[in-house]
Amino acid sequence: MCGGHLVIESGFVQSAGDKGNEREKERGICSHLDSIQHLKVHNLSCYIMASASADIQVKELDKRSSGQAFELILSPPAAEAIPEFPLSPPKKRDLSLEEIQRKHEAAEIRRKSHEAEVLKQLAEKREHEKEVLQKAIEENNNFRKMAEEKLTTKMEANKENREAQLAAKLERLREKEKRMEEVRKSKEIKESED
Repeated sequence: MCGGHLVIESGFVQSAGDKGNEREKERGICSHLDSIQHLKVHNLSCYIMASASADIQVKELDKRSSGQAFELILSPPAAEAIPEFPLSPPKKRDLSLEEIQRKHEAAEIRRKSHEAEVLKQLAEKREHEKEVLQKAIEENNNFRKMAEEKLTTKMEANKENREAQLAAKLERLREKEKRMEEVRKSKEIKESED
């Protein structure tokens, strides 16, 4: 970067000097000034004066009808200045055959460990499914057994009921026949007496 002059009028920047490399520095200053734009003009002057560093000189110009103006004088950069970011990323060093084999073995161990974990989880899942299925079968068998017992009990009760009803009917029929027989005998006796 080269040295140069900036004239700021109420937040607007006009550059004098080299425009190519100065733009980044100007943008930084402009964005810095834009962030404090809500302050009054005299506060802005104090703020710029206080925040000026060794490589920036702030010179207040005459007040204008549009507001207050400042001239910022940028000093040229030092020769031993280090750029903030490296120009190219650091190069990767070449890996030796032993390092490649070691990484490959570590990856193989990780793969086998992951595979074993997956198989273990799958076996646990199958075991759980087997237990659930076994429990469902047992519950189904218990339900069927209880239903069969209930049905058998009901059928036996119905059979006993039916037999009792049949026995009662037979008893009534016998009594009826007995009465009819008595009536017939009494009729015969009356007829024989007449």
